[in-house]
Amino acid sequence: MTSELLAVFEYFEKEKGIDRATMVEALSGALLSASKKSVGPARELRIDIDPERGSIKAIAKLVAVEEVTERWEQIALPLARRIKPDAQLGDEIEVVVTPRNFGRIAAQAAKQHMMQHIRQAEKAMIYEEYKDRAGDIVSGTVRRFEKSDVMIDLGKFEGLMPNRERVSTEEYNIGDRIRAYVVAVENGARGPEIILSRSHPNFVRRLFEFEVSEIADHTVEIRGIAREPGFRTKVAVFSADEKVDPVGACVGLRGARVKNIVRELNNEKVDIIRWSENIEEFVTDALKPAIIRSIQLYPDEKKVRVTVDEMELSKAIGRRGQNARLTSRLIGWDVQVEKDASAHEAFEHRVTGAASELVRQLGIDEELALGLVRGGIVNLETFMDVDADDIAEILDVDLSVAQTVQAAAKRRLVDRGIITAEAAAASMPANEPAPAAAEPESEPAPEAETDRGEVTEEDTDEPVAEAASEESAPESGKGETASPQEAENGSESEENETGEESAEESASAGDEATRAE
Repeated sequence: MTSELLAVFEYFEKEKGIDRATMVEALSGALLSASKKSVGPARELRIDIDPERGSIKAIAKLVAVEEVTERWEQIALPLARRIKPDAQLGDEIEVVVTPRNFGRIAAQAAKQHMMQHIRQAEKAMIYEEYKDRAGDIVSGTVRRFEKSDVMIDLGKFEGLMPNRERVSTEEYNIGDRIRAYVVAVENGARGPEIILSRSHPNFVRRLFEFEVSEIADHTVEIRGIAREPGFRTKVAVFSADEKVDPVGACVGLRGARVKNIVRELNNEKVDIIRWSENIEEFVTDALKPAIIRSIQLYPDEKKVRVTVDEMELSKAIGRRGQNARLTSRLIGWDVQVEKDASAHEAFEHRVTGAASELVRQLGIDEELALGLVRGGIVNLETFMDVDADDIAEILDVDLSVAQTVQAAAKRRLVDRGIITAEAAAASMPANEPAPAAAEPESEPAPEAETDRGEVTEEDTDEPVAEAASEESAPESGKGETASPQEAENGSESEENETGEESAEESASAGDEATRAE
């Protein structure tokens, strides 16, 4: 038993880190309990164990008497003098009462008692070692799962990561090597427990202290951390030394330092922000990359009202509101992000103005004009690049209505001299009458007066067409808003009234052309 006992001592001393004196005390109590079953209820019984040699002795204190009446408390004087020659009546004599064999029951009781004491000693040692390590980062291996909790092997001890301290986006497997933050060491009913966490904001703080030497030596300070584990973290940093850039120090050369932290956090997004006493500057940096238009502060309510453009609203709020929510936690104020209504109002005002101009120019109703402007047709010049089909699609109306709008626009373009009547007529569909100013047959042919230097029909057609358009311009200007049907009726009546005069002028022009040849 001596060699086996020494082997047990060495095993627990090396593997569990339990002191040998503690194990000797635990074994003494266990053997004492077992000895009382084998030896009996002696007056005083103790167990002596030599921790170096592994020898065990059970010693009882008995009173020397002439006649023994209680065998577990008394010893005969002659027998006492064999142990102690000068023993007298009433003396206490220490007698070795070690049983030759504790027996199966005694040995089992000794084993259970010893294991119980060893477990208690192990828990006490865990508490003593880790009670001052709260706030540190430890490494361990995933050993097993208890429901949703993760048990992590820390070497000599085990740590517990409750479900509330896990990161929802992380999955763990048995045997995975992970790092965790020691939240607390709780000494509960089941003994001390090491509570670990990977979702705690201070886990990020400690990682920055390990990676950034300027934070470790307090050149750069972390003034605040707001975190949604697994998704995004905002860190506010500050340096009292003007020569040190706190953000650059945390990012590192080519982002080397922050990349190591992001890798440890399983690609969680980390925003590093310069801390400032000025709330406006702080909020502006915290809400980046969104561009802020205006900031209104309400110090009494600790509220910040931020206004951004509509295009920047999604950036300022962030995915599922993370950016605004984390900014609010970081600065400790209620941050409200709103869309800038002034830009929208200005846009609507411009739309209404353009629509009113189209109503005045084309004589159409306001609803159609607004539909044209919102569809991209904001002025008369835009009608030069669209056809009736495009207008019908924009307004969601019949093609005939679109052709009427297009004809009115072409007339205005001709009146303003932006396009020629021929170009306007060429762009009109076949079933739509051309603008009134563009009808050459409604005007008499110009007189070919040689003394005024006018050319005849034998030269070129282009000057004749230009002259016809010049003469028709004043007449078309008189009826700017006339419909195509009215223009056609007017031209027919004019032909009837001046038919004879046109014939005589044409004959005269023909005679002069013959004489010129």
